[in-house]
Amino acid sequence: MKKPDYIWQRFTSKQKMSRFIVYFLFVLALVLSMRSVEIIPEFFFDAPEQMGDLFSRMWPIDFEFYPISVHDAMIETLNIATLGTLITLIFAIPLAFMNASNIVASPISHWVARFFLVSSRSVNSLVWALLFVAIFGPGVIAGILAIAFRSIGFVGKLLGEALEEVNMGSVEAVRATGAPWGAVMLKAYWPQVMPAFFSIILFRWDINVRESAVLGLVGAGGIGVVLNNSMNLFEWQQVSMSLLAIFVVVILAEILVVNIRKRLI
Repeated sequence: MKKPDYIWQRFTSKQKMSRFIVYFLFVLALVLSMRSVEIIPEFFFDAPEQMGDLFSRMWPIDFEFYPISVHDAMIETLNIATLGTLITLIFAIPLAFMNASNIVASPISHWVARFFLVSSRSVNSLVWALLFVAIFGPGVIAGILAIAFRSIGFVGKLLGEALEEVNMGSVEAVRATGAPWGAVMLKAYWPQVMPAFFSIILFRWDINVRESAVLGLVGAGGIGVVLNNSMNLFEWQQVSMSLLAIFVVVILAEILVVNIRKRLI
């Protein structure tokens, strides 16, 4: 029987070389990272025992602590997330318009919008909180502004992309009737962008609920303040109550967002 003149291979030589380079760089980065982290073996292998000891101190959960401090702090956390998300719209919507090439044709406008959108996303919410705590002092205002400024880049970028993906046929049809700019936005752009708009806002609010829960660790209000105080006083049963409250609120917020999206979209 004659042997075939070719040998089937899944990858070409170039693809094999590319895969080898990627794997090699990954392993090299992992080794260099482990060397630079300088993990202390004694602490690393002792971690399970310390974790078990910590969980034993957190049990039983101090449910009586909830009405004393946790409830008001959780309401404050939700207010921070909600107000921060609403304030985000004041800045994110104009930046989204400026970043959408089918609405504003100026390259300068695009660069300005992208600068603010990237700047917002590149700074973590805790860093924003530290900055605003230094300006306004500890409290809810710093937390609201930290959430708002962190969310501008997320909402503005996704909303701008949704504006660029609209069907321009309906837009041109409305423009052909001689409708002013506001009518074009309301009758042509808004019906197409509305599902994406509400999805973005609801998704961002869900994220902000989670992020606002830890802003209190740097003095920006919310449940994080209660959690930080309990940890500093080694009141681990109160810490477990705060963590349980955060977990429940996050789950309820997720369920709420999913149900609202189903009704609106």
